[in-house]
Amino acid sequence: MSFPLLTATAVLPAVGAIVTAAVPAARRTAAKWLALLVSLATLALAVTVLVRFDPDGDRYQLTESRSWIAEFGVRYELGVDGIGVALIALTALLIPFIILAGWHDADPSPSSPLRSSKEGADETKAPYKWRPTQGFFALILAVEAMVIISFEATDVFLFYVFFEAMLIPMYFLIGGFGDRAHAGSDENASAQRSYAAVKFLLYNLVGGLIMLAAVIGLYVVAGSFSLQEIAEARANGSLDMATNTERLLFLGFFFAFAVKAPLWPLHTWLPNAMGESTAPVAVLITAVVDKVGTFAMLRFCLGLFPEASEWATPVILVLALVSIIYGALLAVGQRDIKRLIAYASISHFGFIVLGIFAMTSQGQSGATLYMVNHGISTAALMLVAGFLISRRGSRLIADYGGVQKVAPVLAGTFLVGGLATLSLPGLAPFVSEFLVLVGAFARYPVVGIIATVGIVLAALYTLVLYQRTMTGPVKPEVSAMPDLRVRELVVVAPLIALLIGLGVYPKPLTDLVNPAVEHTMSDVQKKDPKPEVEAAK
Repeated sequence: MSFPLLTATAVLPAVGAIVTAAVPAARRTAAKWLALLVSLATLALAVTVLVRFDPDGDRYQLTESRSWIAEFGVRYELGVDGIGVALIALTALLIPFIILAGWHDADPSPSSPLRSSKEGADETKAPYKWRPTQGFFALILAVEAMVIISFEATDVFLFYVFFEAMLIPMYFLIGGFGDRAHAGSDENASAQRSYAAVKFLLYNLVGGLIMLAAVIGLYVVAGSFSLQEIAEARANGSLDMATNTERLLFLGFFFAFAVKAPLWPLHTWLPNAMGESTAPVAVLITAVVDKVGTFAMLRFCLGLFPEASEWATPVILVLALVSIIYGALLAVGQRDIKRLIAYASISHFGFIVLGIFAMTSQGQSGATLYMVNHGISTAALMLVAGFLISRRGSRLIADYGGVQKVAPVLAGTFLVGGLATLSLPGLAPFVSEFLVLVGAFARYPVVGIIATVGIVLAALYTLVLYQRTMTGPVKPEVSAMPDLRVRELVVVAPLIALLIGLGVYPKPLTDLVNPAVEHTMSDVQKKDPKPEVEAAK
């Protein structure tokens, strides 16, 4: 038997989460370093998966298959295509930066007598009973494990288990480790965190319960949970779903994925969750966890229900357009930095869904690249915003001004992250957005024209945010603000380098995902439309 590389990539952070949680309460520094080392080891395994994957080989590679619940036909089946590999690499890459950025986010509260002690000093005097550091980093590793196996699962039931299970650690990360820069009393901050966590959980649980009904229905119709078995049955004609049945099952799956993504009008949990979370947890939500929803649209909605996907496309494109414009408009009017980034993400997820359901190879390639590039750009912008907020102790845009004069490196990295968010040419998101719009124009010109309004609005909210926080007279409250420290530079610099590198040379990423996109286009039996005007010879 070959080494189960995919299993190891998911199991390592899961085991690391258990061990981190078991570290003695007084040894918070040891817990931090353990979590960081586990995340780096997971990154090494993810790189191994990336290196061993052959884009021109079989659709699903590095496959593993074991009987799990034989009585119900459930198998432990794993396999990755180019899209899954890209998102596994993104997840494994971001987690070490999330851990480093949140290095002090679970330290004792300001009221704790241990808060004033230096890192690592007098840690044996008393256990930490509030904001346990071990729990914070263990939960992050647990989320990483569940997200990775979701990208690997080729058994629908196995995917569903971890699609739902990741809600539990996320609930505690949002509700138990919220943002300290909250306007109002501690009681009000706690209430807001609890509200955001419960709203996140309820929205996603409702979506998951509807999906569970669809998963059971799929098994009744197809007699299997295996993607490959269902695809083979469809190809040889032994599986012929009734039209109405396929459409109902599609809606059950799509609803759950639209909540997770999130897509308008199922998006309202995201601004609350990101606003009340610490900046690293906000990155975990929108750059990692939410990608499971859009990934699943490609793998399960289009792969399992091709006719229903085409049937639902007009409505989904309208929802995507509303997300693009609505999210951008609300971002323009925000006074809270983190909520502005949250609404911007809703707009960006609209572009991703638009690319998926444009049903063109350019659109779906752009959507996949958008998932990766949005993860990197949002991580860069949100983490720098978190460093900024932690210095001033406020999330309100009006409380800043003139930061670039006292902290030029912080302001510069914030600017690059913001320019990536508006998809400036030369930065990675530009390639993604360009391909999505090209794919949309090719089949739905009016949709493509309307979507470009989101680009204009993105420039507006990004540049206004930078102008109001970084330029102008230096406010007294920020006059002594320190610039980025070494740990913070280690977090931000690689992300900025990736944004520039993938913006200038995206070919390695496109070569990885394009064959997988061709398979998806084959699933829905679509070909790119031919140009109406042939090139002059």
